[in-house]
Amino acid sequence: LSSETTQLVYWRLQENICSRHDEVMKIFCRSDQQPICYLCLMDKHKGHDTVSAAEERSKKQRELEVSRQNIQQKIKYREKDVKLLQRQVEAINGSADKTVWHSEKIFTELIRLMEKRRSDVKHQVRSQQQTKVSRVRELQEKLEQEITELKRRDAEMKKLSHTQDHHQFLHDYPSLSPLSKSTHSSSIKIRPLRLFEDVTAAVSEVRDKLQDVLREKGTNISQTVTEVDVLLPKPEPKTRAEFLKYSCDITLDLNTAHTRLLLSDGNRKVTVMRQHQSYSSPPDRFTDYKQVLSKESLIGRCYWEVEWRGGVHVAVAYKNISRAGSLNKCLFGYNDKSWAFDCSNNSYNFMNNNVKTRVSGPRSSRVGVYLDHRAGILSFYSISKTMTLLHRVQTTFTQPLHAGLRVYGFGSTAELCKLK
Repeated sequence: LSSETTQLVYWRLQENICSRHDEVMKIFCRSDQQPICYLCLMDKHKGHDTVSAAEERSKKQRELEVSRQNIQQKIKYREKDVKLLQRQVEAINGSADKTVWHSEKIFTELIRLMEKRRSDVKHQVRSQQQTKVSRVRELQEKLEQEITELKRRDAEMKKLSHTQDHHQFLHDYPSLSPLSKSTHSSSIKIRPLRLFEDVTAAVSEVRDKLQDVLREKGTNISQTVTEVDVLLPKPEPKTRAEFLKYSCDITLDLNTAHTRLLLSDGNRKVTVMRQHQSYSSPPDRFTDYKQVLSKESLIGRCYWEVEWRGGVHVAVAYKNISRAGSLNKCLFGYNDKSWAFDCSNNSYNFMNNNVKTRVSGPRSSRVGVYLDHRAGILSFYSISKTMTLLHRVQTTFTQPLHAGLRVYGFGSTAELCKLK
């Protein structure tokens, strides 16, 4: 053996020799967690929990194997997670590339449509310009010809008026040709210089409407992009302060309100009236039940509160819910297009797809609603001095939602509270 190896063996042997008794340490003291010799067992470690070093090694070996198995299992899980994350990266990149491609295609089609419409308007204006100018030019030429004829006639008359011989004057006078019918100046009506301004106004109106659409839908698109969660979902809010971070400004759409509902306070409050209101009859209006939808669509995370009195259903619904017809088609909570929380004075009930669930909880005149559209979470809370969860729904939303209110019973009211 080499000197280095010999030295190492020597030191290993020395480590197994008790420094106090110069004996081999074949015993392990569990009380002090150290190896000892049999003389230490009779001396300093008397009465301690001791076993043979071989037995302790066997125990620690088993623990080591269990630890290794746990580590190896964790390695497998982590490797699996790494592969899942890699697939997630590939899915994100693929989905983003596909979305960008489709978006570019759609916007290109929109730009092409706008370019075609721009060209059509330009062609129509130029065509009308040419037609109108041709008509004016034609009339102008006729007038210029008439002016020339009149000047010639005036010259003949001037010459005849200077004739000194009476007989000659009387002889030539009948030969003057009669005047042709002229275009009277009063028949030419000059319009004010607003020939094509109406076209400009119409195009401006289209621009304004398009800007409004792009502004509203663009906000929705931005929110949708922002709300894309690729890893674990974000935790739900716990305190009212955290919920208020997701508060949204919601107003009621008058075009959807039943004619017995009066909207007030900036279209935030709805009251049941005895008489029908003089509303128009758009196709979006609820005709059979005293219901109304919000003007704004709800995606991402949203929170709002409703102050109620009487009989009120606080609901969310898809925009394509039926507005007239049978009970199951259009009443909040009685179909698969709406979810409703009944806040009547006597009880709480939750309804969806014609299934009613009795809900218990503290009574309050204010109900909070939390929506996480992407996670499919819809929760209702009793709001007073404290905030108490009343009912929570876990589902899958396939379309943007609208806040809804059903108010029944004369004098019942519901108001979307201002939280900001």
